[in-house]
Order: sequence, then structure tokens, then C-alpha cells
Amino acid sequence: MKSPFKKCIGIDPGKSGGIAVISEDDVKVYPCPEDVNGMTMLIGMCIENTSAYRTRVFLEKVWAFPTDGRAGSFTFGQNYGQWQGILSTYELKPVLVTPKTWQTHLEVKKGLPKNIRKKVLKQMAIDRCPGVKKITLKTCDAVLIAIYGIEAYLSYENSKPWSMPTEEEIA
Repeated sequence: MKSPFKKCIGIDPGKSGGIAVISEDDVKVYPCPEDVNGMTMLIGMCIENTSAYRTRVFLEKVWAFPTDGRAGSFTFGQNYGQWQGILSTYELKPVLVTPKTWQTHLEVKKGLPKNIRKKVLKQMAIDRCPGVKKITLKTCDAVLIAIYGIEAYLSYENSKPWSMPTEEEIA
């Protein structure tokens, strides 16, 4: 997978999420750091030597479910907000992408139990990025979010490199 951007970053927020960076000639994946300092350092490392306008970030838009406990919902929302704040610090405006949008684009079968779906997503990421050894259950969504971002950008008619279309414009 070759990126039309200098770097395309896919972020699956949450403690069990990950980050994928697809550059012009490489794919790197990282599990989500444990704390905000680690998150900040990782983003800094990912965009090193690349200006913000040559980098595109696709952040999975997440929300709490009614079945989530209050503490879990708060932690999840806090992590999502931390990612947005860190990206803003680096002058990176993420394109927010719902799971339904990127999974529909990549033709992920609907209705699978979560554990089966995650295995399918991992295999999908491995198939799309052969040779990348660190694709795990934690990082596979981030890889696929970045791939979605690249494919959506390339298929968007009349797009300009400095103006990433919104999720609504792509859909």
C-alpha cells in the first residue's frame, strides 16, 4: 500500500487500540501507549521530519455504549479526547471516521461476533500489508483505518492535496 501523502496515520483509540503509519515506502504499526506522554511522544516520532500539510490523520470516531460502565466510558472518552488534543498540538486535523464507514468501505462482513470479527480484520490487514510483521489484534484496525483513508482520498473526485474531504463528502 503506497500513500499519496508523505505519511498517512490511522488511529484506533483506546487502551487496546493502535496506530499505523503508512508512508510513501513503509508501513509501521504501534500499540496504543499507556499514557498521554507516551501518546504524545509516539505522534511526534511518527511525524518526525514531515510537515503537517503532508500528513493526513484518520481517527476512529468512537463513543460509549449503554452497556459500558461509567468508569469505562469515562476512560474511553478521555483517551479519545487526549488523541484529539495531541493531534491539535502538532497542528494535525484528523478526519473522524466511524467504524461503520471504514468497515463498509473495506467490505467487512456484518454481524460477526466480536472475537471472530477481530480475527478477520487482522487477516485483512496482513493481506493488505504483506511483510509487516507487527500487525496484531491491537493494531489491525489502525492499519485498516489508514488504508481506508488512502483509498477514500484517491477515489474522491476533484480532491486537492491540501484539502482532505470530510467523511460526509466521501460517503
